[in-house]
Amino acid sequence: MQYPSLAVGAFLAAALVLVPLPWHWRARNIGTLSIIAWLFVVNIIYGINAIVWDTNVNNPAPVWCDITTKLIIGANTALPLATMCVCKHLELLSSKRQVRFDHVDKQRRIIFDAAICFGIPLIFMALHYIVQGHRYDIVENFGCQPATYFSIEGIIIVWLPPLVFATATLIYAALALYHFLCRRMNFAAHLQNANSALTTHRYLRLMAMAVTEIVWGTTLTAFNLYNNVNSGLRPWTSWQDVHSDWLRVDLFAFIELSPSFIKSMFLLWWAMPASAYIFFLFFGFSQEARKEYGKIIKAFQKHVLRQSIKDVSFHGSDLPSARQTSWSKNCTYPLGASCWRREVIQRELSVTRYPNSV
Repeated sequence: MQYPSLAVGAFLAAALVLVPLPWHWRARNIGTLSIIAWLFVVNIIYGINAIVWDTNVNNPAPVWCDITTKLIIGANTALPLATMCVCKHLELLSSKRQVRFDHVDKQRRIIFDAAICFGIPLIFMALHYIVQGHRYDIVENFGCQPATYFSIEGIIIVWLPPLVFATATLIYAALALYHFLCRRMNFAAHLQNANSALTTHRYLRLMAMAVTEIVWGTTLTAFNLYNNVNSGLRPWTSWQDVHSDWLRVDLFAFIELSPSFIKSMFLLWWAMPASAYIFFLFFGFSQEARKEYGKIIKAFQKHVLRQSIKDVSFHGSDLPSARQTSWSKNCTYPLGASCWRREVIQRELSVTRYPNSV
């Protein structure tokens, strides 16, 4: 392969973004689940495209290109919508408004967030056909790319909505941070009173993730918009004119492209894998992640290595707890001087007999 890092980077990003999936699934956090879903799908598409179209511009899978180019259009809108849902929920939690989290309210929130994170992107995927001048493009080493008729209508349908949703995300994040600063002294108690499973650290981590993702994505969206506008816009004259040669597939070999365009393609292509890496950095080393890693290691030891987990825990924590129980039976609180000396002697004997258990 000419650029093996493309396929490796995309598949690695798809794998890493699935690591925080179990605890987000248990929390039924649709915003973060949709981020995981869209990043996973797009990175899988990118990885397959990098393999199939390595050093060629053939057109072996038209149906694949029809589907994946629409999914890429949907992801460009879905990711800012998902971060907006996350920040909206955080703002609601931290505000002074009365918040209820019974079963009915949770179900209503799940349905609403799912409609936002998956329903609205489907609408924009359909609207893209209005400004789709031809079927799709194929770029060497990058594969299928969505084709957009560069016009005012194209800006309104393809590039403006992500910027609008990103602005809404930043507004919700600013309000959430303001509410947090106003009640930072008793914020943990406020979350507990709201019957939320979030802690202060999880709250701040979610908000930092959402803001980082949206700033990163918005910067690249604005850069892409600038490049397209700078090259000149075309008038959207009529439906017949724009879609006159709709079945055409444009092929772009690297030798035909300018170095600046290739650099821009690499930058915009790596945006999705980088977004997955950012997401993993925020959740892949958290306390929940370490617990999941521990479960995986124990399952591997038990089912693959055939090790007894009970034997491992015996040397780790059973002996100290047993000694502590035996001491508590001999002494009552408050401890007298003779009782304290007896504890010291017993501790020294324990160290002598079981040197590895302390």
